[in-house]
Amino acid sequence: MKTLLLTEKDITPLLSMGEVMEAVETAFKEKALGRAQMPAKQYLFYAKYNGDLRTMPSYLEELDISTVKIVNSHPDNPTNYNLPAVMATIVLIDPKNGAPLAIMGGTRITAMRTGAAGGIAAKHLARKESKVVGLVGAGTQAKTQLMALLFLYGNLEEVRVWSRTKQTRDAYIAEMKPKCDENTKMIPVSSAKDAVKGADIVVTTTPSRKPIVSREWFTSGMHFNCIGADAPGKQELDPMILKRAKIVVDDWEQASHGGEINVPLAKGIISKENIWAEIGEVVSGLKPGRASSDEVTVFVSTGLAVQDAATAHLVYKKALAKKIGQLVEIV
Repeated sequence: MKTLLLTEKDITPLLSMGEVMEAVETAFKEKALGRAQMPAKQYLFYAKYNGDLRTMPSYLEELDISTVKIVNSHPDNPTNYNLPAVMATIVLIDPKNGAPLAIMGGTRITAMRTGAAGGIAAKHLARKESKVVGLVGAGTQAKTQLMALLFLYGNLEEVRVWSRTKQTRDAYIAEMKPKCDENTKMIPVSSAKDAVKGADIVVTTTPSRKPIVSREWFTSGMHFNCIGADAPGKQELDPMILKRAKIVVDDWEQASHGGEINVPLAKGIISKENIWAEIGEVVSGLKPGRASSDEVTVFVSTGLAVQDAATAHLVYKKALAKKIGQLVEIV
């Protein structure tokens, strides 16, 4: 047999946010209904390089889709090596015989499926009339998070952008403004507070290990997509916000060890009883999402291997149909 090799350049034009959101939402449902195998991420920590490496296997049993992803997180890469902070490789496996159907770049897939998860969370947890978005962090993930919210809401009145440097904020706005409605205000702000206060949806995408968003800034009805805290010790929100919120995680096991809730859990500030649901339980109807307009909701994203599987399979099917990629005999 031959294995399909797909580069990042091959993959990027094959992915649309709407299709990825549909695939990821299906993956969430399959997991919630007990039709997925997904061991917790395994980590290697490269402390002296401020980085880590994770392996992420999964099998969507009813859909017969299985992948293994290898992905890193090195926040200093853009500055030190002119490389992305996150890079990934995905192997798509044929479950009936274990053969590799495809080996593909996973960096764009990771960015898109994580953005899609934020959009799905907003669909079920944010207010339907949400119009103002505050972005805390303006890197790659902030871009796909906004793409998903634009797909969900059609247009937004205001997008506030904060990051540590003015250069990053300005570059983000220059790239993303053309993707927005002409009436959408894209506003660079000089503090996280200015991004958060009065927003309907707040998206945090930084690698911070101490809270950036203060309890004094949130208001009733606000929704948070917490994306940046995806490894032990990371956190972006004041834990007191979590105590006031309806918390929905993507996966309890992963979130408890590496998501936004991991530090408050370890310190005993919150407990498992504070966690309302996994997102799959909400999208499949097993548990309700937002219950009122004044409820504060938090989505804790760590990134699931089933999201990679569903998205990689989508890429594989489209690549075969369009005859994109290179077939090689590996096995």
